[in-house]
Amino acid sequence: MNEVKTPKKPLIYYYGIALLVLLLFNLLVMPAIRQSEIVEVDYGTFISMLDEGSVLEAQLDESENVVYFTEGDGSTIYKTAMVGDQELPARLLDAGVKFYGTEIQQESSWLSVVLSWLIPIVIFVGLGQFMAKKLRDQAGGGGGSMMFGGGKSSAKIYVKSSEGIKFSDVAGEDEAKDNLKEIVEYLHNPSKYTEIGASMPKGILLVGPPGTGKTMLAKAVAGEANVPFFSISGSEFVEMFVGMGAAKVRDLFKQAKEKAPCIVFIDEIDTIGKKRDGQLGGNDEREQTLNQLLTEMDGFEGNSGVIILAATNRPESLDPALTRPGRFDRRVPVELPDLQGREAILRVHAKKIKIADDVDFNKIARMASGASGAELANIVNEAALRAVRDGRKVATQADLEESIEVVIAGYQKKNAILTDQEKKIVAYHETGHALVAALQSHSAPVQKITIVPRTSGALGYTMQVEEGNHYLMTKEEMENKIATLTGGRAAEEVKFGLVTTGASTDIEQATKLARAMITQYGMSDDFGMVTLETVTNQYLGGDATLACSAETQAKIDQKVMELISRQHERARKILEENRAKLDELSEYLYEKETITGDEFMSILNRK
Repeated sequence: MNEVKTPKKPLIYYYGIALLVLLLFNLLVMPAIRQSEIVEVDYGTFISMLDEGSVLEAQLDESENVVYFTEGDGSTIYKTAMVGDQELPARLLDAGVKFYGTEIQQESSWLSVVLSWLIPIVIFVGLGQFMAKKLRDQAGGGGGSMMFGGGKSSAKIYVKSSEGIKFSDVAGEDEAKDNLKEIVEYLHNPSKYTEIGASMPKGILLVGPPGTGKTMLAKAVAGEANVPFFSISGSEFVEMFVGMGAAKVRDLFKQAKEKAPCIVFIDEIDTIGKKRDGQLGGNDEREQTLNQLLTEMDGFEGNSGVIILAATNRPESLDPALTRPGRFDRRVPVELPDLQGREAILRVHAKKIKIADDVDFNKIARMASGASGAELANIVNEAALRAVRDGRKVATQADLEESIEVVIAGYQKKNAILTDQEKKIVAYHETGHALVAALQSHSAPVQKITIVPRTSGALGYTMQVEEGNHYLMTKEEMENKIATLTGGRAAEEVKFGLVTTGASTDIEQATKLARAMITQYGMSDDFGMVTLETVTNQYLGGDATLACSAETQAKIDQKVMELISRQHERARKILEENRAKLDELSEYLYEKETITGDEFMSILNRK
């Protein structure tokens, strides 16, 4: 879409420039002008003028070794060098001349008056006229704005364009698009709804994890509806001075009403829409901005043609007054895409690059499980960059698969050299993960094993890929996953009889999973179906908070340790029973450094 309005500089910016010019003028120019009005003469001329009685008054400046004196009406100051004449004070007394040890007060000439007073007045009058015109332009002729434009909305306005974003440009969010298509239809044909007495929601809240396309969906609505689209971030309302944000809200909605039908999109609305806790010392500016937003949304009539879209990844932090019916009536989830959605997103972004015809997008989508739309776009771009680095004109399947690993674990470390012993330990560690996973039921198949170090710090990793969409996990599957995570440490113990720091990430993931089984999913016989832990910020990784007594917390810790220890022992037993395969697969991985899931299964099933 074409941007037709950009934020203007506040007028206080021009005030600052004018004051700086005046300051430099008075500091540099005026002293030079005054200095140019002093006439320098020789000492003989001074004595002659003194004898003639034409000297009016004098100043003896011993620090600079000069004499300043005036004659006649005192309009001109003369300067001469002091030559060590000891009789000079007596001469001045005999001639009846007043003399001082301080500087003679210079009478202002007409040029000094003009430069010191008239020109600054003219500059400020001109600046005032210019500011008044700017204020009228910014406020649409309706008077000035707060603090020289500080109360003006900085929203970017986009208008309809043949090259704008459409729903066809947004993939993987079919449910969200279906919810928003009704808004487009209302903007096109509002009478269809008003005839039956129905009215569109005043506000629609898009919620979901970062990178899922909330902003793009809002722009797609505007592109499909061919109406003006106001876009602003919630943080742009928050100002240092109380009342500024509220003024910006008023100005934004005033512009929206003038251009109705239109769409107003507020990104990251949780910046100004957080719950009001009523505690002293809170952010009065943010609360005033929120109150003004609530008032403006109530002020809209049902047929005004202004639709408010907002996006956030922290819906639980929003004030209840903002999410009640009549304001943000509808909540549209924009979740991470499923397998079909990931494949569709990859195809959309693959149109922007040159790509081989034999690329299997379904396989890439399965490998990129849990990726957001933004991450999938990055995967496609990384594949194109890799093809360029290798001197090829098109991106291949291998480029896409490697780009997934780049996004997950970082680039390969070309200069990371492991010792022979470390390389063997890493090979057995990763083989232990893969072997425990393959020898258990209800476990995702192994896709790839590598011991090539990555920039994320991983010395190797094992990639497992689900065959399809997986929404539920049983207790057995979660226990198997914990056993798989402990398989690396178990392999080190079985082969070398030692433990290393390489299992730190595995331990962290296993602990988190085991704790969730007990505190959130009710998978413990001791506690039953009781919620012992609550999760907030689910779209930002999730912050868990225990909601139980200290005694119960101690029991939870004990049960978590028992669960992990039990699965660790099971993984160790699996590896001991298949020691020959563990050695064979580890040696093969040690030689090749990277093996595929097919190679791994071929060796495992070989008699």
